[in-house]
This record gives sequence, C-alpha cells and structure tokens, in this order.
Amino acid sequence: MKHSRVMELPEDFFIPIPLDTDNITSLSPFLVPQDHLASSGVFYVMAVFMLFIFVVGTFINTLTIACTMQNKKLRSHLNYILVNLAVSNLLVSGVGSFTALCSFSNKYFIMGPLACKIEGFIATLGGMVSLWSLCVIAFERWLVICKPLGTFIFKPDHALGCCAITWVLSLLASAPPLFGWSRYIPEGLQCSCGPDWYTANNKYNNESYVMYLFIAHFALPLAVIVFCYAQLLITLKMAAKAQAESASTQKAEREVTRMVVLMVAGFLVCWLPYASFAIWVVNNRGQVFDLRLASLPSIFSKSSAVYNPFIYVILNKQFRSCMMKMMGMGGADDEESSTSSVTEVSKVGPA
Repeated sequence: MKHSRVMELPEDFFIPIPLDTDNITSLSPFLVPQDHLASSGVFYVMAVFMLFIFVVGTFINTLTIACTMQNKKLRSHLNYILVNLAVSNLLVSGVGSFTALCSFSNKYFIMGPLACKIEGFIATLGGMVSLWSLCVIAFERWLVICKPLGTFIFKPDHALGCCAITWVLSLLASAPPLFGWSRYIPEGLQCSCGPDWYTANNKYNNESYVMYLFIAHFALPLAVIVFCYAQLLITLKMAAKAQAESASTQKAEREVTRMVVLMVAGFLVCWLPYASFAIWVVNNRGQVFDLRLASLPSIFSKSSAVYNPFIYVILNKQFRSCMMKMMGMGGADDEESSTSSVTEVSKVGPA
C-alpha cells in the first residue's frame, strides 16, 4: 500500500491507514505488525540498515570517547566539541537505531507508547546536540582561522561552555513535546518515533512547533555554518593567493576546502530531508504520500551517527592515529605530522 491518509486515535498516535479500512483500532502500531503499509522485505531491509548504524555508529563513537580519555594530547578545545558530538551520536545509535532495529524486525513498535515517547525524546535530543555541535565546530574554526576578534584565543573553558550550550539549546528543541507542545508518536512505517508533524491538531499546536524547529533549530544553525565556512574559505583563498609560492599553504587551502564541502554536505544530508518533509506536510494537509518515503528522513538523520564521526574524527589525523594505536594497528607515526598540519592551517588566517 503506497498511499494513505491519516486518522486519529485517542492519545498515543495517529496512524496512516488504507483508504478502504474502517477498523482503525485493529491497526495500532503498538499492537500489530504494520503489514498494510509495506511488504515484509521493506521492514527487514530497514532493520538490517538500522543494525549497521547501531553497530558501526556505537563502535566509532565509543572509540572516539575512549581515545580522548586515554590520550591527553587529544584533550584540546576542538576535540572537546568532537567528543560532545560523539556522545550525541551515541544517543542516536544506541537508543534511536537500536529501538528502530527491534521495531523494524517485528514490523511494529513493539515496545509500547511510553518507550515511543522516550525514544522520540532521546533521539531528538541526540540529533539536536549533534546539529548544534556541528554549528559550534564551524564557529570555532571561524574564530581560530579567520581571527575576527583579533588576539582572542578560543580556550578549553570556552569549548566546554559551548558544549553546555548545545545541550541547553537541544533541550529547548526536544523537551516541548513531553509537555504538550506537539508530541512524540510513531512516524513513517510506525517503527520509530518523532515529533508529530503529520496532523493539524490545535490541542498540541503541532504546526507552530514544526515552524519553531525549522526556524530556530535548522535555518539558524545552517545560516551560522554557511557563514562561518564561507568566511573560512575566503580567508584561506586570500592566504593562498598571497603565498602562491608556498606549496604547503596551497595544500592546506585545498584540504580545508574539501573538508568544508564534506561538512556542509553531511549537515544537509542529515537534516534537509527531515526539515523539507516536515514543512511539506504542514503546508500540504490532506495530501497522500508514500509511508515508505516518509521513513527516509528518520533514516538519514540516524545515519549521521556514522558519517559525522567519519568526517569530523576519522579524517582527523590525530584521532585516526590514536584509534589505530588503540586497536593495535600502529599509527603513532602520524602524531607529529598531525600537529604540524593543524598548526599550519591555523596560521593561514590574518595575524
């Protein structure tokens, strides 16, 4: 069944049902497999993908935290933010992906309404911390390389403060549905939970909550990220032009450009589908849509637990070297080159 409409059930959920079905209660996503929404193959493919995200995401992010705890040289201000990102990714992979794995395997949200609210809140909290951490990383790179504040030095205390701010902002985004401004319900194929943007319900003010999330927790951090990285690229290109004879400066400029493209692309892959789908639903009430496609935004956001650490951590020579050493694969030789590389990139900005 590709297309559906949404009908109300008492308090815990709204479910998409076939157009020719009148017995709504019999299709509860907390009680019975949702075979009317997709074939078993679709559910099992989703379950396998969630297993991949759970295993790989949990492993990479746990290794990131363990490496930082074990190696003092990794405890720099930027790496504090990367650890903050790893913690948020662990929430997404360890709770969101694991819960979705169990649900997709059974073809319905087997853990019940309370677990749905808990999973929706924790996955949203982790996702928001991840989003704001990416914003902080962009802001930190702008301060360090572009030096807009002159001699201001971004210290570990500033990084810890920024990490705390990411959690406060994320709670402002994820907590309201627990207190009546929107709510957490099964979404898409009914095997994971998220904010209710499917319905125009005056009791929960869903539409105002969706707009709040879009403006304050997508458009705003995206604007900050684009601004900071645009300024960073401009600064690096100016430095590379002024030092055209310096091969190392040219190399640094190319490397940072590639990293910026990856970072912005990763952000958009994670959050653009979610934001676009939510806004489309809010502005197209009553339109039918494929529930299998409606699950994709959640899949993209959960997969960030894997590709975020790949972009921000594994491509970091210092982290990569320590991870390889911890797993008994060598890598200690990269330490010196890593330090010099970071120093060189930081020096290409204006004095």
